[in-house]
Amino acid sequence: MNRSWPISRRQALSQSLGAWLFAAGRPALSAPNKPDPGGARDVLTRLFGAAAGDIAMTLEPSPNEGSPPWYAVENRNGKISVRGDTPVALARGVYAGLRDAGVAHVSWEGDRVAWPKDLAEFTSGRVESPFQHRAYLNTCTYGYTTPWWGWPRWSREIDWMAVHGIDMPLAMEGQEFVWRALWREGGLSETELAGYFSGPAFTPWQRMGNIEGYRAPLPAAWIDRKRDLQRQILGRMGELGMSPILPAFGGYVPKAFALKHPKARIYRMRAGAGFHETYWLDPADPLFAKLAGRFLALYTETYGRGTYYLADSFNEMTPPIDVGGSDAPNAFADGTAPTTSAVPAKPVDPALKARRLAAYGKAIHDAFRQSRPDAVWVMQGWLFGADQKFWDAEAIGAYLSQVPDDRLMILDIGNDRYPDSWRTAHAFGGKRWIYGYVHNYGASNPVYGDLDYYRRDLAAMSANPQAGRLAGFGMFPEGLHNNSIVYEAAYDLAWNAGAASLPAWLSTYAKSRYGRTTPELEAALQLLVEAVYSTRYWTPRWWNGKAGAYLFCKRPSATVVEFPGHPGDRAKLAAAVGDLARLAPAFAEQALFVADLVDASRHMVSEDIDVLIQQAVAAYRRGDLASGDQVRRKIEDLAQALDALLGVQTDCLASWIDEARAYADNAGDARAYVLNAKAQVTIWGGDGNLADYASKAWQGLYRDFYLPRWQQFLSALRAAGTGPFDEAGVVAEITAWEHAWVDRDTAYVRQRPADPVGATQALLARLERP
Repeated sequence: MNRSWPISRRQALSQSLGAWLFAAGRPALSAPNKPDPGGARDVLTRLFGAAAGDIAMTLEPSPNEGSPPWYAVENRNGKISVRGDTPVALARGVYAGLRDAGVAHVSWEGDRVAWPKDLAEFTSGRVESPFQHRAYLNTCTYGYTTPWWGWPRWSREIDWMAVHGIDMPLAMEGQEFVWRALWREGGLSETELAGYFSGPAFTPWQRMGNIEGYRAPLPAAWIDRKRDLQRQILGRMGELGMSPILPAFGGYVPKAFALKHPKARIYRMRAGAGFHETYWLDPADPLFAKLAGRFLALYTETYGRGTYYLADSFNEMTPPIDVGGSDAPNAFADGTAPTTSAVPAKPVDPALKARRLAAYGKAIHDAFRQSRPDAVWVMQGWLFGADQKFWDAEAIGAYLSQVPDDRLMILDIGNDRYPDSWRTAHAFGGKRWIYGYVHNYGASNPVYGDLDYYRRDLAAMSANPQAGRLAGFGMFPEGLHNNSIVYEAAYDLAWNAGAASLPAWLSTYAKSRYGRTTPELEAALQLLVEAVYSTRYWTPRWWNGKAGAYLFCKRPSATVVEFPGHPGDRAKLAAAVGDLARLAPAFAEQALFVADLVDASRHMVSEDIDVLIQQAVAAYRRGDLASGDQVRRKIEDLAQALDALLGVQTDCLASWIDEARAYADNAGDARAYVLNAKAQVTIWGGDGNLADYASKAWQGLYRDFYLPRWQQFLSALRAAGTGPFDEAGVVAEITAWEHAWVDRDTAYVRQRPADPVGATQALLARLERP
């Protein structure tokens, strides 16, 4: 059967107990962290039903720190038993055994559980992970996917983590409750706080110092609700023996705080993408250690004591270097802003740069050491790849040089885009580090990944003698709910599964996900892998200075005729989709097969729409109105038909808006949340540079947002003919229309096709193929 995600009686009891604990003032992490098999048993029972309660579980913690994580599972004489070193290993072991037997599959699109009366015997032997930790999530996930999640959805995600063997998730919910308390103590008024926090869909970038007060205010009810939620999240993670990564102070302060401390070394950081500047406190200033220590104290009072704390001071921000010396205080010229800028006006002396960076790293560590000497500072390594001109080997080495090796861990998240950062950094100079991939950006959902690359790359990394103190592997997606096969494969590889043969792994995957497999199905899946799942990075997402998953999702421009084409093999994609469509009647009862068929088909059709857009623009520019009109009608026909089909997908515009609205306690907050939700997936914010960064192939957006934009643009292009075309003026009108669309109170309702297989086959029949 295909299981949905209803809240169970067990979950309801857990919530009731959690609420009692919160009312009693007991922080989620304050109890002794002594996990037992019960946490794993609860996960398996929630996912697989009462039969999982009969599984024999033995927890055998490793006697030596640093021993490889492991499990051993078997089904003998009708009895499943599992042994492992942690509850996560136990849950992972059982899931691996059931999935390899073809009776269970757990994914974002839903589950398939078909527990037979007589399960064939199996034994795994001892399975060890080459990685001490398996990390998960990205700071941005908390904006692009989770802002409207409640406990049932989070409970489900933590269960997903457990059976995929994840033990080190980023846990970023609930921190605004602590920030609010900190800045209240710092003298900010309620009015100043209201102008400081960005809206719910934009909190990650507020936390990292990229923006301040965008789509403010952040309702108090949201802050309080997220506090309660984080306590539940950390409580569940504690039951499973996970080691969550928690937030910490990285130096960013409210503008109002900066104005109240004119003699503090506070730098005005670069204002990005049309937003106003943010403010960063020099770690050498005594205020830094005080604020960092107080944040950790407040966090511990609220949520309990952790070990790993994330503090990113320079995420896509340039560190202040040539600022007049470490003893120069800020000055206020007009009472509105500090005059010291983080952006140097001239080339910086390398020796000065090294000294400043080393001082920053030491001061940040010292702030941790003074308040929590047992804590481990965690930082993302994204900046080292994203700004390689600044962060050369000398700069990275200087920044890390004054921090003890066991007090810092780097999340090197971007190796599918910047694969050489860890080499440039000489494996981070003896610090512990996690190797990983971002894969997803903005929760956009083009179909891609590189399964064979992951297989080869992780095998090479785990055996690389130059990897230093490599401590783990992780997937760090900015958004969820797409390309499940990528995450299934990656976390299998983190447990040494699937490394030997990709075809064999695909066969097991198909059997568990669809209930059975055939040679024809496996051949179609292999074609799909060669077509789209051999693409490491989706280059169209940021092309020619414009964001958007496809050309269709980008703000229109006549420059689309220069687009070089989509990654992957479009001929193999067409063959794979055609084969899956022909097989569909035999698998129509399998919801996960239907979901995957729709996913691959909408990706192919979206690429076809892009090609047609190029043809229409070219035709109108050469004055061939008849051809342009004909192609335009094809675009409209395909976009509308595809939009109707996309109601099958996990998410759509209606569900995103409905979840935002349901999170509110009153009409005013509901209106604000909906505006946040709509803005994020379309205009984003600022000067428009980020528009469509979080674009989605969703029902509602294709028909009501992307298509009308291109209709407006193509109409203007047609009217211009071969004469002058005021693209800037047309785009300005479209931009105004976009903002009006965000503000418009339109009711969206998910429309699910009655026969998705038939609708997919009908859509494919519209395509013109040679």
